[in-house]
Amino acid sequence: MFRIMFSACKVRLCRVVCLLAGLLSLSACNNVETEFVNSPCWVVIDNSIHQNHVLASSMNASAPGLFCIVRRAMQNGANCFRFDSADGNSSTSVFTAIDERRTLVFGFNNGLIVGFGSLSSPMTFYAYDLECPNCFDPNYIPVRSKPLSISVNGLATCNLCKRQYDMNNGGIVSKGEGGKKMTRYRAATTGPLGVMSVN
Repeated sequence: MFRIMFSACKVRLCRVVCLLAGLLSLSACNNVETEFVNSPCWVVIDNSIHQNHVLASSMNASAPGLFCIVRRAMQNGANCFRFDSADGNSSTSVFTAIDERRTLVFGFNNGLIVGFGSLSSPMTFYAYDLECPNCFDPNYIPVRSKPLSISVNGLATCNLCKRQYDMNNGGIVSKGEGGKKMTRYRAATTGPLGVMSVN
C-alpha cells in the first residue's frame, strides 16, 4: 500500500516538474529574436549561366567577408539583376527566359545583401534585407526606403540612424544605439559559379 502511494506521488511530482519546465521555456522564448524573418523573399540566380564576377566573389566560401548587394533592375527595357560590391564594383546581368518565368521577390523593397561571413565555422552564407531593420517600416504608406550601405570591412551602415551592423556576425548591431539585428533570410549557394537561392 505504501509503495503504491509513493509511486502515485512520484508520478504527480514528475507531472508538476514537466509542466513548470514547459511554462518556463515558453516564457523564456518571448524575448528571443528569431534567426530568420518570415516575410516574403524568393530569389534564385543561376550563376553558371550569368557568370557574374561580382556575385561570384560573394558566393566564394574561400574568400569570406565579401558581400554584395543584389537587386532587380531595368537595362534598355529589359529586366536584369544588378550587383554592387562593397569596393564599388557594379555590374548587371539580363534575365534569361527562366528568370523571366520565375516569381522573384527581393525582400521588403527590392534589395538583398549576400555573402559568406568570416566569423563562423563552417562558413555561413548570409542573405540580409537591404533595408535598415530599425528605420524601415514596410507597413508605412507610402513606403520609404531606408537602405543600408556596405563596406569592405563587413559592416552595413544606415545613413539615417547611423547604426552599424556586423554582417560577418549575423547582422548584430556593432555600433550605435542598440536595436534589432539585420533582417535575415534563409540562403544557400552551390559555389561561385553555381546557384544562389534565398527564401
